[in-house]
Amino acid sequence: MLYKAYEMQRALLSGASAWASLSADFLSDMSFGHGMFFPGPVLASALDVFAHAAAPRGKPAFGIASVTVDGQTHELTEAVVLRRPFGNLLRFSHAGLPEDAPRLFLVAPMSGHFATLLRGTVARMAERAVVYITDWADARMVPAEAGRFDLDDYIDYLIGFLEYIGPGAHMMAVCQPSVPALAATAVMAAADHPCRPATLTMMGGPIDTREAPTSVNDVAKQRSLSWFEHSVIATVPYSYPGAGRQVYPGFLQLAGFLSMNLGSHMMSHYTMFKHLVAGDGESADATKAFYDEYRSVCDMTAEFYLQTIEHVFQRHSLPNGEFVHRGQRIDLGAIHDTALLAIEGENDDISGVGQTRAALHLATGLAESRKHYLLAKEVGHYGIFNGSKWRTRIAPVVEDWIARHQRAPLKIVA
Repeated sequence: MLYKAYEMQRALLSGASAWASLSADFLSDMSFGHGMFFPGPVLASALDVFAHAAAPRGKPAFGIASVTVDGQTHELTEAVVLRRPFGNLLRFSHAGLPEDAPRLFLVAPMSGHFATLLRGTVARMAERAVVYITDWADARMVPAEAGRFDLDDYIDYLIGFLEYIGPGAHMMAVCQPSVPALAATAVMAAADHPCRPATLTMMGGPIDTREAPTSVNDVAKQRSLSWFEHSVIATVPYSYPGAGRQVYPGFLQLAGFLSMNLGSHMMSHYTMFKHLVAGDGESADATKAFYDEYRSVCDMTAEFYLQTIEHVFQRHSLPNGEFVHRGQRIDLGAIHDTALLAIEGENDDISGVGQTRAALHLATGLAESRKHYLLAKEVGHYGIFNGSKWRTRIAPVVEDWIARHQRAPLKIVA
């Protein structure tokens, strides 16, 4: 019922959005005379804001046409290099890269948003590295015949992707995937896997949420696992390929994030309205672009979501040494030559300061010279991996860390 009610509301809002957009264009059209008199422009701006907020959204495109390196602009090539039911592996490269350019495997969050949320991360790191990224699928679009997808599968996917990229690659996990990325690194280290990453960068990840817990962490602990199972898990309707699959809907995740900072989001839309009234289309478009991405959401499989709640936020299985992969306990002490970089934002209200840094203390078998911590001053959660501070203050640290631990160059896998 939950999903069906949402689909009905979405259909109604889609029609209302179309009418609002048409009306806004009509009121702004000078040839009809409405655009010259108050309240024509004001009403048109209000309708435009509503149309944008209510419009249906699908999966965005990365749309990174080029990168500029040392004053030279290079066309960026995007390609799907490996296809899997629950997520593909994408590669971004350009002709200006040297043959021995580092290969960076970027693990995008599976937390309600598409991988394009890391568009700015990809664009910056692709300047000097061949960037691979997990393009996770919308669970409602994956047929039920594809089976389950849980934390074990997530870790297996990461290992499989690293095997495809080849030995000597570097891995970067943004937010939620810091946990499975660290686990995968430990599993590969224990097996002396030749494709274990040379470095692992974890950014704003919930390695140990007992450190500086945030409101996100509190919500996950205040309710029982059965409450989450019965309150937020829904069945995909028959109008989608994944009909019958149990999922945590993306629209619920988005509602949760919006409610956390509702006042801020309302002010953003009010500011966009004022920009439109004043004729400042450029500023209004910047706000629209952010919300186009932010409001584009996808579903997660129920088993993955519930296991994440249980093991990451409630039982703290990884830092407690109780995290299991395919029946085997994961030993973080097995990590012995993968250099670890932990990055946190001073103003992060999703992953508190100390939660990611915990990984450095847990990797007891790793020399201190292979561990590094960066606290990004005056940076919130999304600023860790996007925006000007990411580009100018954080990315250079990541690039330097990768360069310091670059292994023998290997030919890039075609």
